[in-house]
Amino acid sequence: MHTLSTLGKYLDQPRLVGQFTKKVPYILIGGGVVETFLHTKKAPDKEKKDEFIRTAAVMTGSIGSALLATRGIKKLGIKGLSAQIDLEKLKANNNKLTNNFLEKNKTSPTTEAILNKAKNKIIKFKEINHIYNELQPTKKGKDLLSKLIPEPANVTSKEIFKEIKRLSLMGLIPVIGGIAGGIAGDKITDKNWKEKVPNKIKEGAYQYLANIFLCNVGAGIALEIMEKAKITSKKARAIGMIIGIGTVGVLGGSAIANCIGKNLINPILNKNKKEKTTSNLIDIAIQNKSNEKEEAQNLYAERKPEALDIGLHLDDIATVAVLSGLKWIEPSLPMLYSISGYRAGIGYRNGKETNNNK
Repeated sequence: MHTLSTLGKYLDQPRLVGQFTKKVPYILIGGGVVETFLHTKKAPDKEKKDEFIRTAAVMTGSIGSALLATRGIKKLGIKGLSAQIDLEKLKANNNKLTNNFLEKNKTSPTTEAILNKAKNKIIKFKEINHIYNELQPTKKGKDLLSKLIPEPANVTSKEIFKEIKRLSLMGLIPVIGGIAGGIAGDKITDKNWKEKVPNKIKEGAYQYLANIFLCNVGAGIALEIMEKAKITSKKARAIGMIIGIGTVGVLGGSAIANCIGKNLINPILNKNKKEKTTSNLIDIAIQNKSNEKEEAQNLYAERKPEALDIGLHLDDIATVAVLSGLKWIEPSLPMLYSISGYRAGIGYRNGKETNNNK
């Protein structure tokens, strides 16, 4: 069996996916605590308390809403947008499948031992390779393997747009949560907190449109084009979706987000400001022109590299993987989408104002 195929099967084991899913909340909360500590440590002594409150509020809003979106709250009957694997039911199912197969089919002692292990444990990389090499050539063996580790489905464009709707909502909720947390933190620590709200909402629009929604749409459009061209290769579909994400999301998303911020968000949030007198219209026009130029530069300028920035690009690849049917990627989406929520909460896109928005 090819090494990449073996790796894919190893990562897509339902038990591995289920166990990883259970650990995601702890990873997210732990990462949030570390990031809050680092931000607080870097702040001047007089600002440490306020920095802690602001960062903790943003982290709570973005991480909490990301987990709520994906996992829901079972006790309150709130269903999450991401399917959860019941490990006990999985164990019972694997026991039944394996026992039925071994009763009616002869295998090597090694394969039998691996299949018995698969009832309630994760199979190792080499073990995956061994059982596939032995069992896949036979019809009954292939059928067993497809039930133990289901194959990624080649979904249609119609089905993919349902998935895009789900993933887009899954990404929107952490962005809204991050903005809400950022506003709450500012309200506690800064009497001029209202002045920072527009930056958070503009960054939220940028994060959602450029990094989540339009990337998903680009992948869906590319898939629909390939479907009409009768392209069924999973590799070609994945490459096509990446190209769709790049053209619609990465290139078009920034421009659209900037346009919405300038023509919709700014007028709404600034409508209560005093009207300027006609005596300084020239100064206003010059200042507005300067602001537009600076805004465009900020929009496309390269940001200072940080560890969290990696997530802004990883979620695009994760989207392709999820839409391609790979199960092991989806549990990581709360971690990736909460980064966008965090950026929205601190109003990150406004370069010179970043420190004031943390």
